[in-house]
Amino acid sequence: MTTIKKVGVLGSGVMGSGIAAQVANSGTKVVLLDIVPKDAKSRNQLTEGAVEKQLKNSPSGFTHKSKAKLVTCGNLEDNLKELADCDWIIEAVLEKLEVKQDVYKKIDALRKSTCVVSSNTSTLPLHELTNGLSAGFAEHFMITHFFNPPRFMRLLEVVKGPKLSQAAYDNVCRFADVHLGKGIVPCKDTPGFIANRIGVYWLMLGLIEAIRLGITPEQADAVMGRPLGIPKTGVFGLFDLIGIDLMPLIAKSMLNSLPKEDAFVVLYQEPELVKKMIADGYTGRKGKGGFYRINKQGDKKIKEVIDLKTGEYKPQGKKVELASVEAAKAGIGALINHKDIGGQYARSVLLSTLHYAASLMPEIADDVATVDAAMKMGYNWKFGPFEMIDKIGVDNVIEAFKADGKSIPPILEKARGKKLYAVEGGKRLGFHISGKFEPITPPAGSLMLADIKLTQKPVTKNPSASLWDLGDGVACLELTSKMNSVDPDILDMIMKSIELTKKDFKGMVIGGDADNFSVGANLGFMLMAANIAAWKQIGEVIRAGQNSVMALKYAPFPVVSSLSGMALGGGCEIILHSNAVAAHMECYPGLVEVGVGLIPAWGGCKEMLLRHLGEKKGSGGGMIGNLMATGGAMPAISKVFEMIATAKTGMSADEAKEAKILREDDKISMNRLRVLADAKLRCLEMANGYKAPEPALLHLPGGTAKVALSMAVDGFKAAGKATPHDVTVCKMLATVLSGGDTDMSEGLTEQQVLDLEYEVFMELVRTKPTLARIEHMLDTGKPLRN
Repeated sequence: MTTIKKVGVLGSGVMGSGIAAQVANSGTKVVLLDIVPKDAKSRNQLTEGAVEKQLKNSPSGFTHKSKAKLVTCGNLEDNLKELADCDWIIEAVLEKLEVKQDVYKKIDALRKSTCVVSSNTSTLPLHELTNGLSAGFAEHFMITHFFNPPRFMRLLEVVKGPKLSQAAYDNVCRFADVHLGKGIVPCKDTPGFIANRIGVYWLMLGLIEAIRLGITPEQADAVMGRPLGIPKTGVFGLFDLIGIDLMPLIAKSMLNSLPKEDAFVVLYQEPELVKKMIADGYTGRKGKGGFYRINKQGDKKIKEVIDLKTGEYKPQGKKVELASVEAAKAGIGALINHKDIGGQYARSVLLSTLHYAASLMPEIADDVATVDAAMKMGYNWKFGPFEMIDKIGVDNVIEAFKADGKSIPPILEKARGKKLYAVEGGKRLGFHISGKFEPITPPAGSLMLADIKLTQKPVTKNPSASLWDLGDGVACLELTSKMNSVDPDILDMIMKSIELTKKDFKGMVIGGDADNFSVGANLGFMLMAANIAAWKQIGEVIRAGQNSVMALKYAPFPVVSSLSGMALGGGCEIILHSNAVAAHMECYPGLVEVGVGLIPAWGGCKEMLLRHLGEKKGSGGGMIGNLMATGGAMPAISKVFEMIATAKTGMSADEAKEAKILREDDKISMNRLRVLADAKLRCLEMANGYKAPEPALLHLPGGTAKVALSMAVDGFKAAGKATPHDVTVCKMLATVLSGGDTDMSEGLTEQQVLDLEYEVFMELVRTKPTLARIEHMLDTGKPLRN
């Protein structure tokens, strides 16, 4: 099998440059080529500009700015020779057959014999793309359809060329899985493949039905969003996100390739309102606005929504209140059977979408799991269309189709009286067009707790956490509270899990399948306790948290965190006290306590000081500037102070390593499905002959550092960059990071620094501005600047 060491990307538009950035994120060299624009100042103007734009995007297409150095920019006239040693070339040029084939002829003349070429097309048939090209080219050709943005969207739809060897196909798929983090969905060579074939129909139907029924965009999105497990953008928010002007282009290509009896062809119409919006520049977030817009009036920003009948904008309401949305808490069936306008809209759009998806079997796929995977990864739906059918009930859906005058798709006829998914012998099964169930096989090397749960019960559990047996002597502590916020039950389970692991396991992993590792301490508990002046109870929780993380750090067995998504505040402190971390590249850890008027008090200050004090080089910079460039401990302290005082989070595992939240040798996994498996493997590697770390001493400057940090804070206050409570919190943070009443000749134990954290935390939590910040965060999800 050829190892993919270098990739070529042709076309530097939004998709091409995004694909190139994601390849670079994996640490792989990539060549990015495009045409030479007429009268260009630089012949590489398009590619260089595209890379620069990917760097500037928020969030960036690159996981770290250094990854951009792996991209070699060039053009299709001068730099084709750069493709000669590529192992995989991805074409992402204009969606025109003649343009693509012209490019193919150029690269076919110089590509090496084992190089696979793939197209990012989603509209042009594979056989047309290779028609008239050499036999050797056709034998090394496939389609790889990425979704935008390539860094964040997991779906990769692939179509194997009929002449491509299985080994070459598997090699590309394996690389895309392991190194690019993609979920591979094999597709048939049909228009739109799977996700866009269904998703574009759903979007257009959602728009057309909203206009017909007279429902507002706000109401439509409230119905067609979270109640169905669809992102809160719903239909109209998603139109604004992807670009309203893009839909007619996608529709045109679909209309040109679909038979006239296809439901999308029958449905499609471009409303006059949409034509006018595009003509007037209202193309969505990238334009002057879309179905939603921000209207700036002086210093005010007013959120507005369009009236689908008049085309006029009006202020958005505070919250959509529909009885159908409330009814949806009882299930999808309750939503689509509700009689209000929300229920009517849901029934019309959802049932027709489910009918379309089922009717496309076996044209687009032979089994339900493939379709559902595509929709979940490509459109971020929590449930695929067939999982939704199962939730409503196959027979109930059939009856609903009948009531609405729809035909019954053959696959549902075969599934009468059954469910579309089943579990047998600890294996998940999905319904096949043959009428039988087939195993749903996870990618080799992946591991999810959901699969473990099919065959076992937890070793122990409480309302907020469970302990599982991952096999091979590794335990797994899973946090199960809302958003995995750390509460007293989780702290109790940490201590209990340590005792059980000592007795029955070689090591312990902390993690699970949730989107986020942990959003931090349970602020609701904190505010409730503060409101009744239960200061003793708050203090007990802080001490329990400190004891728990220290018990993890000094356990007689390795503790490895399986990190993905957010790990904020107390969640980050659990990460910091783990002996190793296996992190998904898309993880976002940080000590953000100052945002609610507090400081890290479960050892976050201590651990960051230990990691940065280990640096032998460096000087102060950034927020503190030359004030801290005095050598000794000050550069390290200044870096930690800046990070915590600004509540900075890493926006990738690469950035977390740079910030020393992750260690240099911590494993980074590109694919979310592999993180738990990598954590388990790391735990087993460490278990043999494992010894707990030696307790550390911290030598801190004391008063001199506190004065210097406080001077910097006063400077920010004078410049209007720090609020009064920012000043209070940051000066108390300075007390902890400087070591309090100490000097460099004394060595502080970890417990002494923990005591400092505790004292400052307990003082801050009693202040009215801090309580106001906590309450505001719980109410709005946003920090209060007071």
